[in-house]
Amino acid sequence: MATMQTVQMADDRRALLTPREREILSGDADVNKDYYYAVVSRVRKKIQKLDEDVQILRQNHPALYSELQAAIAEDEENEEDDE
Repeated sequence: MATMQTVQMADDRRALLTPREREILSGDADVNKDYYYAVVSRVRKKIQKLDEDVQILRQNHPALYSELQAAIAEDEENEEDDE
C-alpha cells in the first residue's frame, strides 16, 4: 500500500541528471578532470537511452510525448530570450 511519503518521493525524482551530475556539469563542484569526463560520458549514455524512451512515448502515450515536446520547445524559447 502506497503511503503519502512514497508518493512524495516519486514526485521528487530526477529528470536526466542527478543532483550531483548537475553540480559537476554546472561547474559548482570541485572534481578532477578524469571524474568530470566520466560524468560527461555517463550523461552521454543516458541521452542515447533517451531516444528509446521518446519513441515509446510517441507511439504509446501521445499526451506525454506532447508534454515532452512542449518542455523542450519552452526551454529553447528561453535560450533564445537569453541571447
